[in-house]
Amino acid sequence: MRNELTVYRAKHDLTQEELAKEVGVTRQTINAIEAERYDPSLELAFKLASYFECSIEDIFRYDVE
Repeated sequence: MRNELTVYRAKHDLTQEELAKEVGVTRQTINAIEAERYDPSLELAFKLASYFECSIEDIFRYDVE
C-alpha cells in the first residue's frame, strides 16, 4: 500500500516519535509504514487520518501491483 504519511508528518513538523505517541504506536511502526514495509490496521489508519484531519484515502492508496 502506497502512502503519503511522511509528507503529512513533515507538513506538521513532527518526528516519527512524536507522531507515534499521538496515535499510540511505536516509532518503529511509523517508520515501517512510511517505508511501505507494513500496512496499518484499519483502526490505525483511521487514527492517523483523524489526527491529520483528512480522509484515509488522502494518506493511503491501494497499489494493485
